[in-house]
Amino acid sequence: MKLITPDQRDELFDTFRRDAFHLELRDQYGVAREEGPFARWLRGEPDDLTWLWPWLDRVRGATAAGRTVRRVRVITESASEYIRWEHSLTPATVEAGEDIRWLPRHRMPAIELPMGGDDWWLFDDRLLAVGRFGEDGQVLGSELVTDPTTVARCAGVRDLLWALAIPHHEYKLI
Repeated sequence: MKLITPDQRDELFDTFRRDAFHLELRDQYGVAREEGPFARWLRGEPDDLTWLWPWLDRVRGATAAGRTVRRVRVITESASEYIRWEHSLTPATVEAGEDIRWLPRHRMPAIELPMGGDDWWLFDDRLLAVGRFGEDGQVLGSELVTDPTTVARCAGVRDLLWALAIPHHEYKLI
């Protein structure tokens, strides 16, 4: 399996035409560029979010061009410290134009998740970037998938979970 780097995956945001959707299924991630900011948050230190600016700029550019960027976070309640940190960052990404919703795991329908239950980005209902993780939770990269049947299954899951998930401004962490 050939993987692209997180930076290469982020470059896909320069080429999609209509919709980018991310399904997140983990309660903890190991992302190198997040380690310092997360550790500072755990210590109660302020964060100027400069490390997040490249992502916020990508979202602003996409939404200014009339494209949508959406995300559903399936989470366990009570939320992990990592999820609490993500929740604290979400207002900045929502302000940049990303539509983020939360789905408590206990409200998840009894469905078989495509892609082995790994996270994925779906671009324009034609391309998947499936997140692959090491045993320690570290992000290894993303596998690109274009098989129409697989992509269609993921689009169906997206539509189902999007309808069930709670918009960020309505969701309260437990």
